[in-house]
Amino acid sequence: MLDISVIIPVYNAAEFLEKSVISALQFEEVKEVILVEDKSTDDSLEICKRITKEHSRVKLFQHPDQENHGAAASRNLGIEKAVGSFITFLDADDYYLPNRFDAEKTIFNDSKIDGVFNAVGIEYLTEKGKQEFQSKFSDNTLTTVNYPAEGKEVFRGLLGFTPKTFGTFFHLNALTIKKAALEKHSLKFNKVLRVHQDSDFIIKLAYHCYLKSGIIDQAVAMRGIHDDNRITKIIRYSPQYNQRQYLFWNSLYEWSKPLPLEPDYAQHIYLQKKAFELSSKKGFSKMTSLLAAVLKNPNILRTKYRFTYSH
Repeated sequence: MLDISVIIPVYNAAEFLEKSVISALQFEEVKEVILVEDKSTDDSLEICKRITKEHSRVKLFQHPDQENHGAAASRNLGIEKAVGSFITFLDADDYYLPNRFDAEKTIFNDSKIDGVFNAVGIEYLTEKGKQEFQSKFSDNTLTTVNYPAEGKEVFRGLLGFTPKTFGTFFHLNALTIKKAALEKHSLKFNKVLRVHQDSDFIIKLAYHCYLKSGIIDQAVAMRGIHDDNRITKIIRYSPQYNQRQYLFWNSLYEWSKPLPLEPDYAQHIYLQKKAFELSSKKGFSKMTSLLAAVLKNPNILRTKYRFTYSH
């Protein structure tokens, strides 16, 4: 039987936290639920303490200085403290469905499989949150990939190098990974990234580890969409958006430099990084830098770089 550590970063999630924890405790495969409380300003810490008293499988940790360090650092601390052979993640405002580990029970019988990913559904908790989400991501009810895949096909798909559109993302809530695989490749979340640290982690994971799709046509977990979802607050191609995209692609670029990536993959990562780096410049400096970049590699014009904002 699988022995799983579920890691839940907790920040201002008092309204949702207990439902999240209970959804993980329903599975006998779950050896422990690790709550990493990140200096919330609401009642989250008190709720964490109460839940740990009521449920022996729930463990509570805070950062050594008891300060706020973000979701990436909180997940890293959870991985460090985990004792299960398998690691899963769950956001504190989300929850697992009863089929959460159905695919894993059979797929992990193949010893070469390091990780399994599935589909995540969406639950709208507020009307404002629904409108903000749909204005940016349409009314897609599943966060998933478009077809089954495993091994290097997952990495290629996430970078957009497959003949069919694979999909750019699968959600951490539906990922199960062997802890030994994370340790073998020293894989952690990038603490510099306050957003996109999940996408950054997943792409690196797909390169180093053998991942396989599980249930991708129906949800195994649900995301709660409400007024305070950070990802919906960012205006696309605004200075804030471009800066966060730059940090994300620069993280992948720095990671990829010493690796034997295929030239097309390495160039794609570099050009995305360079495009969003240019987007932060203004005026004459921006135009001269862009011209120099185009002369060096015209393919930069095929990236998602935009001439809007911060001219």
